[in-house]
Amino acid sequence: MTITKEKEFEMNSIVESRLLSSLEKVFPDEELSAFRWEKGSALADEVYSFQIALRIRPDAAQEHLPAVLAVQTQPDLTPCVLLRQVVSVPSDFPIYEDHDENVLRTGPGRYPDLLLPLSGPLTLSRQWQSVWVTVNPQKQAVQPGQYAIRLSLAAEDSGETLASETFDLLIMGEKLPEQSLIHTMWFHTDCIATWYGIEVFSEAYWKRVEQYLRNAVKHGINMILTPIFTPPLDTEVGGERPTVQLVDVQKSGSDYRFGFDRLERWVNLCLDCGVKYFEFSHLFTQWGAEHAPKIMATENGREKRIFGWETDAAGPEYERFLDAFLPALVSFLREHGLGKSSWFHVSDEPHAEHLAAYENASRILKKHLGGFPIVDALSDYSFYEDGLVERPIPASNRLEPFLEHQVPDLWTYYCCSQYKKVSNRFFCFPSARNRILGMQLYKYHIAGFLQWGYNFWYSQYSIRPIDPFRVTDAGGAFPSGDAFIVYPGEHGPLESIRSEVFHEALQDIRALTLLEEKIGRDAVIRLLDDGLEHPITFQEYPQDARWLLKKREQVNQLIRTNK
Repeated sequence: MTITKEKEFEMNSIVESRLLSSLEKVFPDEELSAFRWEKGSALADEVYSFQIALRIRPDAAQEHLPAVLAVQTQPDLTPCVLLRQVVSVPSDFPIYEDHDENVLRTGPGRYPDLLLPLSGPLTLSRQWQSVWVTVNPQKQAVQPGQYAIRLSLAAEDSGETLASETFDLLIMGEKLPEQSLIHTMWFHTDCIATWYGIEVFSEAYWKRVEQYLRNAVKHGINMILTPIFTPPLDTEVGGERPTVQLVDVQKSGSDYRFGFDRLERWVNLCLDCGVKYFEFSHLFTQWGAEHAPKIMATENGREKRIFGWETDAAGPEYERFLDAFLPALVSFLREHGLGKSSWFHVSDEPHAEHLAAYENASRILKKHLGGFPIVDALSDYSFYEDGLVERPIPASNRLEPFLEHQVPDLWTYYCCSQYKKVSNRFFCFPSARNRILGMQLYKYHIAGFLQWGYNFWYSQYSIRPIDPFRVTDAGGAFPSGDAFIVYPGEHGPLESIRSEVFHEALQDIRALTLLEEKIGRDAVIRLLDDGLEHPITFQEYPQDARWLLKKREQVNQLIRTNK
């Protein structure tokens, strides 16, 4: 057997290294069984990620070793390469007891998730750890071609080279088409204000919000939850979340006047960050549409709550308020050219027993919102069948009736309840189970995707703040990974394995769309299902990371050869 110089060097070193794909999770307390992934391809403006796993050999005398990881590229691509350390964070509640088998592990412990910029030496031990390598050709003008990305590990004290690996990346000349999927992940500005200890609507607040907006858009979120009133989401009955209401309300007797200065600032900021769509916060409470959201108003010179849990949503007072407010809001939207980019909600996740309340709430909104899409996360087909909602968003494990009836412009969502068979992003799930959603959304022509937790850093029902670096399950309420996908860093958002992998899923959709332009949709779908025992559905799909990676490489090859 011939041993290459690099492999011989590795065998003589006290350090082991291995290049891995972005779809692996490296646990420090288990042996590394992941396959090597040493080459790949990406479109001209695509973000591409892989990992390098490192440890001191178990038979080495040394137990700890500070080392510096450096990157060199040929041709020069170094400004486009970002190194981040994968950090394991705690999970007390990884998954429900009746989970399926497509999990990495199920017990409480530490799970690799947080990505921290690598600004100093790594401390190596006999346990595996990994560094996340991101190549973003958008950082500079990059010519198409083959790039060798060499990662060299050297001892901090002596400079001795301890390990070296080279990843070969082909950057193609074709670009991804613009994302057509509408994607929202609920953006909680009160959590930002609470974590950073800043006053809502202060200049510090607007600066922090901008940081998170830009991060969200960078990761394919093109629709933003807009708090015209404090969103009535995950709030304890009788409790309230910090006020983030963008609309000023003046109440005089039974008359109302509205100010939209803060909403205008919000809209302008979002547009500047690249947001394409605005979803306005729900105008009725969650799980039944039985009450009004918290609404603050100035009356006789004093600000107070005029609607909330004490308000009967079916009562005449709240309907009179909406009869005044909605026409004023519609005028604002049309004046600012937002008529085609504004979406509305009635109530989140109503069930069959809420049919009457939802019907009344829907009736009130439809009086004033003709022409605007109204969408809600609901999985009971009868709400759509009875005409109560024109654009339903069923859960990914409840899609079948909607697909069978060919509901147009169909969306889907997942949250904590979608933990059997379907894709999701929990800590304990393989990353391939996160990324496969892109191919599923493409195949079934899904128009939009919703997830409720971009940055929900409270306990369930928003009873108290949590430290997301220590509490990752909303206080034991939801499996870790459900409530947020970014962490609150000192200087702004810190990303996660899950945020990067889900962005790869969105890029997969765009790559498939580009291939469709070249060979037709039917041919692309045949390609996805080729060689499988069963065609891809939302509940049945290949679970192997290698299959997904190779399928994407196959897509890229066909894009290259079909000019």
